[in-house]
Amino acid sequence: MKLSEFDYDLPERLIAVRPARPRTSAKLLVADSGGLRDLAVRDLGQVLRAGDRLVLNDTKVIPARLFGQRHRASADGAGVSKIEVTLLEPQADGAWAALVKPVRKVREGEAVVFSPDLSAVLDRKGDGGMAYLRFNLTGDDFDAALNAAGAMPLPPYIAAKRPADAQDKSDYQTVWAEKSGAVAAPTASLHFERWLLDDLAEMGVTFSHVTLHVGAGTFLPVKVDDVSDHKMHAEWGQVSAQAAAEIMETKANGGRVIPVGTTACRLIESAGRSGTLRAWEGETDIFITPGFEFQITDGLMTNFHLPKSTLMMLVSALMGQERIKQIYAHAIANDYRFFSYGDSSLLLP
Repeated sequence: MKLSEFDYDLPERLIAVRPARPRTSAKLLVADSGGLRDLAVRDLGQVLRAGDRLVLNDTKVIPARLFGQRHRASADGAGVSKIEVTLLEPQADGAWAALVKPVRKVREGEAVVFSPDLSAVLDRKGDGGMAYLRFNLTGDDFDAALNAAGAMPLPPYIAAKRPADAQDKSDYQTVWAEKSGAVAAPTASLHFERWLLDDLAEMGVTFSHVTLHVGAGTFLPVKVDDVSDHKMHAEWGQVSAQAAAEIMETKANGGRVIPVGTTACRLIESAGRSGTLRAWEGETDIFITPGFEFQITDGLMTNFHLPKSTLMMLVSALMGQERIKQIYAHAIANDYRFFSYGDSSLLLP
């Protein structure tokens, strides 16, 4: 398959830089055997039915973007440089992997100061602008200082249009976020409010929580013409024994298992390749493209994805390439908002 097969033209005006308010007012394009329906997220109860199970990613986005200064004493006096850091993931040795810009200006062993409370020493450099930092704080003290100094790591297509601000700390977080570790949100989940979860539960829809810490690699472009040559970034995930049992029970009872977001979908398909979902923990670099046989997923709630992205390949695998082209053409023609803060779809093959 060629990368060009997953391309489409998107008007710039349809790229959302702020979410819909309230969250549940976002548009919802339902694609099922009955065709296409234009609803809103608040109307999910019209489409879901008793016995369906939504799989929710309970990862919590950390304010991973930091702006600091490197102070270096030199023969000419103190040298100060502005340094931008995006945290990626903690390492077993206590350091943090991070993207550092400009990494060439920071020497190993030098400190970067982000706030009166938070600083880090560059431990060692990696490839592609990556480095490993050791912070002056750990545990709850680190979390508090990071929350005060850091900004939400908005996707590049939003960050290019405006800086992150205080509002993003709530906008770019799901209402059920629990386990810190993501540097990107499971964005389909941003459309939910507590009242909607309660209403769905009352009508017999059930929920299972899984964890996939979404990494910055989710925004990396595919750079190969033949998509089979693309290497996915690895992300850490966990499916508990309880969640696995709940999901398998739903399937046994004839209910539909519907992940909310491609992250939850990728995780349960990683853990359920045998056709039976069991407790699972580890890193997944699963790459879902047309021809993939879904074992657990019966439907998917997801936002509208970047052209030529791995997520376009995933939804094409679920619905078929021609069907996805029709869905996206309809969304564009009807002014749906695209990408992380955009509107949503419910795909039911």
